Amino acid sequence: MTDPTGKVALVTGAAKGIGHEVARQLAALGHTVLLSARNREAGEAAAAAIEGDVRFLHLDVTDLGSVRAAGEHVAREHAGLDILVNNAGVTGIPRGSARELDDLDPAQVAEVTATNFTGVVAVTQAMLPSLRKAGGRVVNVTSSLATFERVAKGAPQRPDLLAYCASKAAMNMATVFYAAALAGSGVTVHAVSPGFVATDMNNFTGPKSVQEGAAVLVRHATAPAESLPDREFLTESGTIPW
Repeated sequence: MTDPTGKVALVTGAAKGIGHEVARQLAALGHTVLLSARNREAGEAAAAAIEGDVRFLHLDVTDLGSVRAAGEHVAREHAGLDILVNNAGVTGIPRGSARELDDLDPAQVAEVTATNFTGVVAVTQAMLPSLRKAGGRVVNVTSSLATFERVAKGAPQRPDLLAYCASKAAMNMATVFYAAALAGSGVTVHAVSPGFVATDMNNFTGPKSVQEGAAVLVRHATAPAESLPDREFLTESGTIPW
């Protein structure tokens, strides 16, 4: 299949929220966008709602068979993958908040980790051949809540956010590992925080709009490689400590 723009981007968890807006902004820049979601009906509707070359790709980041099939599809249908935005993520909070440490559910921690950390590793591994062909960019969507400095300086900790913060911190470590392992290959890997964005994950309490948060991710996804600090925690205003 020929890509008329020559640039292909894959966005995970893009049926709604920041992921959907990232897909829209990348399509507006002329990229062929593979909008992925685990729910076929929602994903197909989300792709149809965006102008440009946007194609739905079924992908459940917690299902290794689904991830493998998606990787094979991208390798078969496209000459390479220029951008991978690992956006799919969950907080684990909606199923019941553990306001007290004794209420923390280990099964819920495992569920969140499967999406926010293991899912990122699985998708990145599956897309590596296509990323290498294009000299692509990986953007792992992270959060300042996952910084160790924040905890070390005594910021209040909520037990119901342990799974989210720890899984994002693990993803940050994976980002640094991938960046080091792929140095010199043409593939660059970055962890980028869009800021505190108003989405259903936080009951729309964030001060930033989805458009503003997505713009941060798109800017880092499309910037020249030499303009981005290597192995740093990136935000809208620059780098922050891990």
